[in-house]
This record gives sequence, C-alpha cells and structure tokens, in this order.
Amino acid sequence: MRKGLNSVLLLIFSVAFLAACEGTTGTTKDDSTVSSSSSGSSSSDSATTSATGSGSSWAGHPLDDPDSLLAKRTVFFEFDESVILDADRPILEAHAQYLSQNPGAAVTLEGHTDERGTREYNLALGEQRAISVRQFMSLLGASGQQMRTVSYGEERPAALGHNEEAWAQNRRVEIIYRNR
Repeated sequence: MRKGLNSVLLLIFSVAFLAACEGTTGTTKDDSTVSSSSSGSSSSDSATTSATGSGSSWAGHPLDDPDSLLAKRTVFFEFDESVILDADRPILEAHAQYLSQNPGAAVTLEGHTDERGTREYNLALGEQRAISVRQFMSLLGASGQQMRTVSYGEERPAALGHNEEAWAQNRRVEIIYRNR
C-alpha cells in the first residue's frame, strides 16, 4: 500500500515539475514536442515541428505520420511498477496535446503485465499502469472524457517467452485511438 502511495506521489511531483519547466525561456530538444503550431500549417520546415515531434512536412493525418511521436503508441514499465519512465514522457505529452487540441478524439489505454504474479494481481497492476498514463495525460490537458482504461493483465502478451526480454515487452500500456 505504501509503495503504491509513494508511486502516486512521485507521479504527481513529476508532473508538477514538468509543468513548472514549461514556463522557462530556454529551449531544449524536448521543447519541440510540447509546443505546437496553432494554424496547423507554416511557411518553413522549422516551424512545422509540433507535438508530433516531426520536422517533416507530412500532409496526411497527424496520427498516421510515421516520423511522429504520435506514431508511438506503447509505453513501457519496470517490473512491478506503474511509474511512467522518463523515456516515454515525450510520447505521452504528444498524445495529451493531440487530445487536448482534438476534443472529438478518444483513446482506450490498455494496461498489460508480464506473466509473473497471480491473475488477479496482474489485472490490478495493468489497471494501475493505465490509470497512471491517464492521470499523466489529464494533467497535461487531455480530457478525462476522452480516455478509457482497461486492463488485460498477462492475457495479451506482446512477446512470447519466459525471460526478461519478453517480460519487458509485455509490461506496457497501449494507446488505442477509438476516434480521431
């Protein structure tokens, strides 16, 4: 119980820190994943970089751009954890921004685990992972109405196998768009 509370508190402080960093004037590599062009088009390639993380002049739907952060729809977790990894934050930031700018869009956040643990435990852990992603994206502007969570626990593995490599691929949340 205490471990779960610590994880939630760490998530809240991390998101608060990220929100505070948005107001800084310096630019970093990740700034391009948070800012967005409000018109959807621009006169130069350097200005086309948006929450998608793509500097290309993609003419199709943003969710279909293979060079975009929006093309990445899976985030991974450490063993027995529901804390979002730093490497996956830009992906979730891009999806949260897309959802906030497209109120008709909706996603299902599917929580998964590896095969270790009981069925009941894994269903609960998968749900907690999906909820962590939902809370993170909500704090970044996505509406809770746009996100639904579901847990499949260990029932839908992405990788078959009984080793760390397979288990690492199975500890995940998948972002499934229902409406674009």
